[in-house]
Amino acid sequence: PVPQLTLEQLNVAQLEHITVDDAANSVSIAFTPTIPHCSMATLIGLCIRVRLLRALPDRFKVDIRVREGTHQSENAVNKQLNDKERVAAALENNSLLDVVNQCLSTTVDK
Repeated sequence: PVPQLTLEQLNVAQLEHITVDDAANSVSIAFTPTIPHCSMATLIGLCIRVRLLRALPDRFKVDIRVREGTHQSENAVNKQLNDKERVAAALENNSLLDVVNQCLSTTVDK
């Protein structure tokens, strides 16, 4: 188990793997799971997507991907994270939405 650290502390989200194109209304983020067989990769990506959906204007298209070569199931994870219907279905699951909201909480217990 990974201790309660932020994605930045775990080097999952790094500035050099984030692209914002205001003119094209697009944001692209490639994240690195903590280990190549990380079982939380889909949840991490979903949390990133939800954070951006809540923070950005609707005009932005958001693309969330596992960085190439960093996860054994990167294609499957990428497909799930960028399928609007799958994301919508995931967010209709109250238990999963509670987990996402907890992950996105801005307070960290010390």
